[in-house]
Amino acid sequence: MKSFRLTQLLAATALALPLCAHAAWPEKPITIIVPAAPGGTTDMAARLIGDKLGQSLGTTVVIENKAGAAGIVGTQQLVRSAPDGYTLIMGNIGPNAINYSMYKKLPYTPEDFVPITLVISVPNVLVVNADSPAKNVKDLITMIKDKPDTGTFGSSGTGQSPHLSAEMFKQRAGIDATHVAYKGAGPAVTALLGNQYTFMIDNLPSSLSFIKAGKFRALAVTSNERVAELPDVPTMAEAGVPDMVVTAWFGLLAPKGTPQDVIDKIYASAKTVLASPEIQTRFQGMGGKAGGNSPAEFATFIDGERARWEQTVKAANLSAGN
Repeated sequence: MKSFRLTQLLAATALALPLCAHAAWPEKPITIIVPAAPGGTTDMAARLIGDKLGQSLGTTVVIENKAGAAGIVGTQQLVRSAPDGYTLIMGNIGPNAINYSMYKKLPYTPEDFVPITLVISVPNVLVVNADSPAKNVKDLITMIKDKPDTGTFGSSGTGQSPHLSAEMFKQRAGIDATHVAYKGAGPAVTALLGNQYTFMIDNLPSSLSFIKAGKFRALAVTSNERVAELPDVPTMAEAGVPDMVVTAWFGLLAPKGTPQDVIDKIYASAKTVLASPEIQTRFQGMGGKAGGNSPAEFATFIDGERARWEQTVKAANLSAGN
């Protein structure tokens, strides 16, 4: 009888183990994949919250840049990762919303992700090299119209919000310009510093320091209202380009199958970090707004963004061709 009871006790203990298997999580470093080159907003956001997120969770957070194919390379790496919470991604509007309409085939689906929280949302900014003869949006439009087939615009990659923003701008302004895609905002910014193309509509944080340093000229922002960091720069509407409001966003996601208790721990820590005065101030200084919404709210937000950009891509008749 004692042997039988001992067997029952051991069996019950074995059954209970999975329930508390994640109680000590995390037990090793966490990696946040950045599906873009260093220097862009995706990278900046990940690095700004990485250390503090690690401190809150009691571990180290490692940032791993995996650029390529409009964020597909890094996103695919996340999908292939073990769903244990030790590999996350700083997802964004490109690979997690626009790509579903841009690409006929993707190595991932919306169901492959567990949204955790929105980290930051930012407006985009229309910039030219400081040596450009275009002093304002009207000048830029006239310059491109006067020399057909010579206008070019750069972006952080095909399907990213800078690319789609520029396509929208072309439609609204009635101009044509050739797209030059780079593997992230960092390389695209470097190329514009070298005057290698005509203009870019970049995520504000990655161009802001160059605007303030006088190396870029900001012609307009894609927000509803002027940005506090650039009070003299008009909105697109003020510059004569209507219906041109775009907000880029960046947030944490995990692979499908990641345990709910792990997701809850990451979210709780991320929410605390994003609400901290330091991060709020840093993000505001980048022209951005800190997130912190719940996993369910972030999932609903992403669904809405995917549908919204599908309409935009179809209207522009855009396709990445694979």
